[in-house]
Amino acid sequence: MAVATAKKASRKKPRQQPVFNWEGTDKRGAKVKGSMHSENALALKAELRRQGIIPSKVRKRSALEDLLSGGNKKIKPADIAYFSRQLATMLQSGVPLVQALDIVGKGDEHAGMRQLVAEIKNDVESGTALHTALQKHPRYFDDLFVSLVAAGESAGVLDTLLDKIATYKEKTESIKGKIKKALFYPTAVIVVAIVVTAILLIWVVPQFESLFRGFGADLPLFTQMVINLSDFMQSYWFIMLAAAIGLGWGFSTAKRRSKAFSRSVDRFSLKIPAIGNILYKASVARFARTLATMFAAGVPLVEGLRSVASATGNYVFESAVLQIREQVAAGQQLQISMRLSNLFPNMAIQMVAIGEESGSLDSMLAKVADYYEEEVDNAIDSLSSLLEPMIMAILGILVGGLVIAMYLPIFQMGAAI
Repeated sequence: MAVATAKKASRKKPRQQPVFNWEGTDKRGAKVKGSMHSENALALKAELRRQGIIPSKVRKRSALEDLLSGGNKKIKPADIAYFSRQLATMLQSGVPLVQALDIVGKGDEHAGMRQLVAEIKNDVESGTALHTALQKHPRYFDDLFVSLVAAGESAGVLDTLLDKIATYKEKTESIKGKIKKALFYPTAVIVVAIVVTAILLIWVVPQFESLFRGFGADLPLFTQMVINLSDFMQSYWFIMLAAAIGLGWGFSTAKRRSKAFSRSVDRFSLKIPAIGNILYKASVARFARTLATMFAAGVPLVEGLRSVASATGNYVFESAVLQIREQVAAGQQLQISMRLSNLFPNMAIQMVAIGEESGSLDSMLAKVADYYEEEVDNAIDSLSSLLEPMIMAILGILVGGLVIAMYLPIFQMGAAI
């Protein structure tokens, strides 16, 4: 009986420790913060002091925060950027790599990230280099990330390189987020307008149609057109909905699986009025930011251009950068190769030329990235200001047109009386 009880007890899972959010200062006096599993607040403070961090605030995370943070299993690029920043902060505070991975992993709010960091920590703990451990997860750590970490490990400046990676990831994700936000707002409003119009045509207009039958007179042309459209929507709305879903699914599948289709979409996206200009400047900014980070890390220019090509986010730029890489490998100057591509703006080429002549290519590329990132911000603000009145006009035409069409016979009848 005692043996059975012991076996049952041994099968019990250990109680999971609660998560605490903490803030404090490291050995250099810089403010740091994070999350960590611990038995209680006192034990957490003791652990932080042992790591050289003076805690100023420790708060147990609520059950709602746990649910919201742990429920999402998908790891996003922003999570990788946050991981890089935390790991860089820990290493700069003098915490050993394995211990830093343990702290960052256990304290991460994301359940998927906790598992990923635990796997990386186990590899490093068994003697594997960090860049090799990261290379086992290409879905989350691309060639650029791995190359920079490898350069940092070989030069003994892993903390500095991780800090550069974190900055690069944060800026890149910031640009992506702003572009998505600029595109999401008008798309969402137009979709809502289409849904509202469909609801009016399918359920509201038929009520007016039954009323108009008792008039015993011909309806105005505009009203009759709306009623005909309503009849069509009532008969075929499910086919139209299935077609819209099928087109959306087919587009995303074709873009994901067909390189030729994806490349055509990338080419076309750069030609879209207003939006194409934003995507173009964003690609230039990503090119400059990525190459500046690689070159500052000591990665050779030819090798760095290979990783830069895939980081531009557009096939047109990717193929151009690969062509530039071949020319640079053959002895051509970077600024001349960029000019021959007929893709990069003159301002970027001039800054690269100055950087090559003065031996400060990384700082010049960083300035190019800063400039075009600001240009993207300004272009998105301008686009938002331009789209708002256009969206209001579209909504007014759709909804207002339906209202006018339905009340036009009533107005005409009143005028005749």
